[in-house]
Amino acid sequence: MSAAANASDPVGIFDSGIGGLSVVDAIVRLLPKERLVYFGDTARIPYGTKSPDIIREYSAQITRFLLDQGCKAIVVACNTASAPALSYLRAQWPEVPIVGMEPAVKPGAKATKTGKVGVLATRGTLQSERYATLMTRFANHIQVMEDPCIGLVERIEQEQFASPETEALLRNIMQPMLEKGVDTFVLGCTHYPFVEPLIRRIAGEQAAIINPAPAVARQLARMLQERNLRSPALEGKHAFYASKPTPFLETFAAGLLSPGTYTVQYHTLS
Repeated sequence: MSAAANASDPVGIFDSGIGGLSVVDAIVRLLPKERLVYFGDTARIPYGTKSPDIIREYSAQITRFLLDQGCKAIVVACNTASAPALSYLRAQWPEVPIVGMEPAVKPGAKATKTGKVGVLATRGTLQSERYATLMTRFANHIQVMEDPCIGLVERIEQEQFASPETEALLRNIMQPMLEKGVDTFVLGCTHYPFVEPLIRRIAGEQAAIINPAPAVARQLARMLQERNLRSPALEGKHAFYASKPTPFLETFAAGLLSPGTYTVQYHTLS
């Protein structure tokens, strides 16, 4: 860890768009004294259709920007970016604690009673080596059904959290899984918790829905504690950035945080 890092420095968090705000929510609730700097790459979403090399390049650009803001740790709040970029970022900045996302295959395998789990993720995540490793380690004894949820991230970015079109898309994805006995759904993209009420409505009250955001917040807390970087008090304002104007940033911040404790800005990366 850099000698310049201080416990009062902020934590940097980024995603391809607004999805990582589900992780921000979990971190604020668990670590209310930490100041956060969030970057949503809304101008270049979706990441799921881009090559691993491009995703690594984008992730490095954003990480550099967050470190320039004085961040003491980085959370890659995007499954699609974590898969190809997490190891690369850690190699580039070995002194910086970096937390990533991964599809919650292990807790999904533990939660299922029927032995059948549905993984909802992007194509980039489902095709990654990281996901394949998780499947080999934790899913040999269960049946996993996957769907790349084409179009869902874009609907969420358009704030269509409860629209009939979004519900129809999710029903088309989930109904075949439910008919085959799936009783546990893994949310393999940080965007998907924003439509969790729809997923719950379709899956039924008895189904398990695994959102990895709280586990990421706990991992961040452990890493900060190990390095004596837990903030003793909230100092300064949270900052939310996007590479393309996105009204939901302001809406989200206003719903989670007190007035005057945050700023929302737009910043283009090159």
